[in-house]
Formats: sequence, C-alpha cells, structure tokens
Amino acid sequence: MNTIGEHGHDALRRQQLEKLDGGHFDVFVVGGGINGAVSAAALAASGLSVGLAEQGDFANFTSQESSNLVWGGFKYLENYELLLVNKLLKSRNQLFKAYPTAIAELPFLATLDRTAPFPSWLAGLGSVGYWILGRLATRRPRYFKPAAINKLEPIVNTDDATAAIEYADGYLKDNDARFVWNFIRSALDSGAAAANYVTVVGAHHGAFSAGESADVNGASPGPWRIELRDELTGKLMRASAKTIVNGAGPFTDRLNRSMGVTANHRIVYSKGIHLVVPQLVDSERVLAFFDDTQRLFYVIPMAHRSVIGTTDTRTNNAHEPVTDEDRQFLLSQINARLRLSNPLTADDVIAERSGVRPLVVPASGDDKLETDWTALSRKHVIETDPARSVVTIFGGKLTDCLNVGLEVVEAVGELGLDPSEPGNDWCGEPPAAKRSAFYQRAATVGLNRPPEVERANSIAEVLWRRHGLAAFDIVNAIESDPSLAEPVMVESDVLRGEISVYLEREMVVNLDDLLRRRTKLALIHRQEMLRAEPAIADIDRELLGV
Repeated sequence: MNTIGEHGHDALRRQQLEKLDGGHFDVFVVGGGINGAVSAAALAASGLSVGLAEQGDFANFTSQESSNLVWGGFKYLENYELLLVNKLLKSRNQLFKAYPTAIAELPFLATLDRTAPFPSWLAGLGSVGYWILGRLATRRPRYFKPAAINKLEPIVNTDDATAAIEYADGYLKDNDARFVWNFIRSALDSGAAAANYVTVVGAHHGAFSAGESADVNGASPGPWRIELRDELTGKLMRASAKTIVNGAGPFTDRLNRSMGVTANHRIVYSKGIHLVVPQLVDSERVLAFFDDTQRLFYVIPMAHRSVIGTTDTRTNNAHEPVTDEDRQFLLSQINARLRLSNPLTADDVIAERSGVRPLVVPASGDDKLETDWTALSRKHVIETDPARSVVTIFGGKLTDCLNVGLEVVEAVGELGLDPSEPGNDWCGEPPAAKRSAFYQRAATVGLNRPPEVERANSIAEVLWRRHGLAAFDIVNAIESDPSLAEPVMVESDVLRGEISVYLEREMVVNLDDLLRRRTKLALIHRQEMLRAEPAIADIDRELLGV
C-alpha cells in the first residue's frame, strides 16, 4: 500500500514526531490500540505530559477485529463471572451516556436449540439477572416460543428450537477502530504527543548524564530513555519518560521482557474471526445462536451488511489469518440456523476479520492450560513495577475501556506522579446543545436527508458521530462547494467533504488506514470494487502528493 512521503496531508503527523523526538514526558505509552489510546486520553486529561508510539496504525491489530459490541457479556454468566459482568455492564451504561449517537442499544435475539448448554427456562432467568445487573438501563428481556420466533424473525430456523430470549446490549454504529481513534484525538487535544508507524526499538532504565538538559518546555529527563524509529522514513529518535505504560496488547509480554519487567501475569491468545456477508436480516437486531461446540455466535448488523462471528480458538501465534476451516465452520453453522433461499458460500464473503484476544493468566500457570479454554476470564489486570516505574495492562475489552483509563491514571499516581482527576469531559461526545446546533446548520445544506446505507435518521447524525465538532468544518466546505455533499463512491455514506477532515486531522498514512480503520469502507465493500473506484484512486494519489 502506498504511503505519504514528505508532502500531502502529513502535517499533523510531522508535528507529532517533532514533539516526540527529544521530548521528556511524565508518561510514555507504548501501543495505540484501545488500551493505549484510552490511557493516553485519561493521562493527558489529568494534567500529565504524555507521549505515545504505535508501531503500525492506531488500532491496527486486535482493536480492529472486535465484534463492534459494547456489552456486559451475557455469555460470561455461563462461567458465573458475576463481578466481571456487573463491572462491564456499569461501563456499558457509562458509554451509552458518553456516546449517545455513536453507541446504540440493540435487541439481541438468542435462539436456543439442541446445541444450547442449558435449558431455555434457565436462559430466561439469566436474561432477567443480566438486565438487573445492568441497572435496568435497557429494555426488559422477553421470552419467545418457536411460533413467536417465526413471527418476529422468519429467517430463523426453528425446527430444533425450544425457545428464544431477547435482551438488549450496545453496538458501535461505526467500526471499533474508529472508536479507538476518538481517544487518540482526545489525547492530542489535551496536549499529548502521539504518532502512528513509530516503533519503540529500545527502552533503557537509568539516570541521564549531567549534560542532558531539559527540553524546550523545561521538562526534565526521566529515568526511561526510549529509542524510537519512524517506520516511514527510518529516522531514529529519542525521548525520555518518568513512567512507561505497556499497552501493547498481544505483545505485552515481549515488551516487558525487553524492559526487564517481571510480572505476576502473562498473556495467552484466543483467535476469533468474523465474516462480512450481504445483509441477512432487515431488522436492526443481533441474532444469537449456540454453535455445535455450544459457544455463542452472532449475526450483527453493519450498515447494509451482516457480520457473522465470532469463534474462539486457542493459538500461540499473534498473527492469525482466516483459514478455510474457520470460514467453512462459520458458514455451516449459520446455514443450519437460518432459512436462506440459497446457503451462504465462500463466494458470498465480502470481507473477513481475524484477530487474537490477549487473555490474562497467572505468570506461573501451565503452558498447556488444560482447563476449558473458552472459560478463561475476559477481565483485565493492571500491574505496576515500582522499581522500574512501569504500568502494564494485561487483557481488557473495548467495553471496559473507561475503567482501564482511570485505573492507569491511579496506577501512575502510585508510582510517584501527581495526576489530577481527569474530569467528566476527557471522553465522550460534545454537549447535546452543540449537536443540536450542528443538526440545524447541516439541514441548511441538505444533510438532514436519510443516509443511503448507514442506519441513522440523517446524514447529519452520521457526520456528528464520526467527527464531533469537526463536522462543522464539513458543513462549511459544503456551503462553498455543494458537490462535497455527494458520496465519495456508490453504496457509501462517506461524503466527499469528509475526505479532507480524515486526511488532515487523523494521521492517515495510507489507503488502508482510511478504508479499514478511519472508515469501514473496506469492511462493507469488496477489495476489487474499492480498487476500481476512481475516487479511491484519486485519494491514493493525494496521499502520495502526485
């Protein structure tokens, strides 16, 4: 994939590299997935000087492969993880309030058949308990017999069904990587220095020499000397920090070993895949089923597509593609549980997602892990190493991200820094009054019309949830040039006027950054279609500056 050179829309990234190179920080965060991004946002909002480096693009690994769900984990009740579910549901409710347009409450219809690991009455009881643990914040659960399932969702195959439970949870209307970027943007707005495609090639703990002075802001060197490399140019840079936060996700253990950190926990990998196919269900509802291994999987809406997943397979490899076996397993499972006029085949797959979950286990545990693999907890653990002044984040889920950020702020305080309370505005969308004002402005240029493929009341709502206050810039541009209100390509609600915002404000380095992470175009369109679009080729040339 082509990348930006020394021209084009790379001004923001070059500015951030200048801040990183030679910078002295209170905290340096390694990793730009959800854990690193939310940590940087919370730390910067607490008044600390923060640097962040991500070796690829922001959210380019595990954090771009989730199910796009904001949930307490109904399935975790199977393993009696009541405390974890209670904590996740509390965080889910906080996210509902903080992101009222970006996160939607959706009904989940879980059909139980011969593969279900428990009777339907117990599932019904569990759904009520889940609702109560969720502080009654969503619609109440409902119980359906097979005949009622047929009326509600005729596509569900009820031949072997005993009942269905409908409960509610949260869903990211845009993709997970887009959600991560919002925390990076928040960190930048609070004064952090952060850049993608920057690798930490070395981190050494020890005092600086007397000749090494403070930076231009008067900050003194910390005990961590950090060597960085710009992966686009090969340039080597140096920074220092008082504390390092290890938010490297699947690479957490490797980074700790390189820094000489000894921890009480470690990471093991669970592989999960998703298949994106043509829209299977007209309703905005998630369908849930138990597969033949008695594990829940889902059919999840995404614009005018459906996403099938996920799986849960142990692996020792952080880089895991979708295999033929993975693909055929999911297709066979969904074909058996839906009444489709034509069974889905591999030819129906528009896009695929494959990632590894970094799960937390004791450091001294058996590598063979003879316990039930899928029963391993999805909780996160935050450890501090006072001797080396390192905070390590093990595991974690997107739903629990606000807790991770606040716990990291608390942890660096325990290591001798003096953060203030981040306050209530370190995350979330701008105030409702600003949103209303934007909708009024957007209506004057015709953006109150319904979107073509996105599930929203208007294009204005879509622009707001993606860009927040920067959406005003798009309206201003459209006022000057009405053609910028047109979609950038067919079957898309990404407007031409959005492209400059993505390129100038979001450190887009290559097309994959834009199509896969800042937007979800690469998830809802086939690669060959995207490559054939003249507008996409124009964007690629603009990135190259030719």
